Amino acid sequence: MRNAWIKVKRSATRFWVGLRDWCGDSDYERYVQSALRSGSKKTLTPGQFYVEQLNRKYSRPNRCC
Repeated sequence: MRNAWIKVKRSATRFWVGLRDWCGDSDYERYVQSALRSGSKKTLTPGQFYVEQLNRKYSRPNRCC
């Protein structure tokens, strides 16, 4: 019974991590980890990071129409 609970918990954790990656919720945490690994002294705040993401996303030309 305990092994089944561990498998369910592990599967739920993997699902939650995958969902956060898919929707972009974990992007800031990955950014901070990357900045720390590269030795960057200054990192953006979560608000600044969000604005930078929006600027990066919408600053490119859109050729849909």
